[in-house]
Amino acid sequence: MKRHARRWRRSLGARLVLMFLLLALAVAATFVIGAQSMLRGGWQGYAVPLTADYVDRLAAEIGTPPDLARAQALAQRLPLRIRIDGPVLHWDSQPQPERRFGRPGPDGHDASPWHPARTLADGHRIAFSLAELGPQARTRHAGWVTLTALLLLTALAYAYTRHLLRPLGEIRAGAQRYGGGDFGQPIVVHRRDELGVLAEQINAMAAGLRDRLDAKRALLLAISHELRSPLTRARVNAELVADGPERDALLRDLGQMRDLIAELLDSERLAGGHEALHREPTDVNALARDLVAEHFDAAPIALRLAPGLPSAAVDRPRIRMLLRNLLDNALRHQPPQAAPVELRSTAERGEIRLVVRDHGPGVPPDQLAQLGEAFHRTDAARQRETGGVGLGLTLCRLVAQAHGGQIEFRNGAPGLEVTVRLPLA
Repeated sequence: MKRHARRWRRSLGARLVLMFLLLALAVAATFVIGAQSMLRGGWQGYAVPLTADYVDRLAAEIGTPPDLARAQALAQRLPLRIRIDGPVLHWDSQPQPERRFGRPGPDGHDASPWHPARTLADGHRIAFSLAELGPQARTRHAGWVTLTALLLLTALAYAYTRHLLRPLGEIRAGAQRYGGGDFGQPIVVHRRDELGVLAEQINAMAAGLRDRLDAKRALLLAISHELRSPLTRARVNAELVADGPERDALLRDLGQMRDLIAELLDSERLAGGHEALHREPTDVNALARDLVAEHFDAAPIALRLAPGLPSAAVDRPRIRMLLRNLLDNALRHQPPQAAPVELRSTAERGEIRLVVRDHGPGVPPDQLAQLGEAFHRTDAARQRETGGVGLGLTLCRLVAQAHGGQIEFRNGAPGLEVTVRLPLA
């Protein structure tokens, strides 16, 4: 309920309809007040004297004491209700439940202009009012018809406003696709008004961004491919160098360059999204156990895997790489004598959640949002031997996004907690 109320408060269409409705009510109220002021002035200046004179003539025609036959004749001839109260005669031309008649003023005339009355010399009082022309239900039906018409007009105004603002939803969906790197489906332009022009401009901007990204990826892939061959030859030549610290350092540097090129190529392949994946039904718990047994057998890792976890259609090598990078990162920052690194799995709301947590120093809060960006390291002064090249978490983010999921980082107090969400479907 609160979510729907918040959505209505944030809806531009709902606010426009509300503005139109309030404007209509304000115009109607202004018109009614102005009309009443005009009628009140005209009534006081013209109608009151004429009505008073007419009532005096009617009372004189009925006579003193009141003549019932004359009163009945007047009630039949004119659309008036006549009521006579006095010491001798009590009569009402339209008997009905008691209603308020005006009280006579000091001069014997009624103080109310809508129910004028006259007091005769013999003590009788004659009150006049407009007669009922039809059943009251007719008035009630007219009120319901008027309310229904107002509601229908409001609904039509809302529907037309929704029609006018429909391109905003498509523009928002297109912006979300572009933000996620999906440039294959442009925003459909239905109209040539301001919103249509805005959609065309966003499409043009997205096309320019796509061209720049494609050029960047093509350049990066070309450089990476070109570096592979000389790097392989350099490693073969380094193997021929005599054993010693220089040879070990050279081989280590060449290995880091090889890993960097492999990660760059892999990240560019994953940038294509789910098209780069080879999915198959996988027991994620079994995959995690095999990975830990194969690569982290002696490492302090605590597995807390939920039993009965459903199978998920994932790319097994990519998920292994994701878990391996997360565990490597956690172990790299795990202080000695701290609690073991945790690897947890759960199934919630149609998705599998994999959580890796260390108990190290964590990450400054202002840098949490930058984790997962290419070549970003929280400590710029760290050496690559301890901090990596800054592509491990980027690959994890790309793997999660390619599967239609996401990765989240938060400080676990102590340590860093990384949550990977993978949809089951």
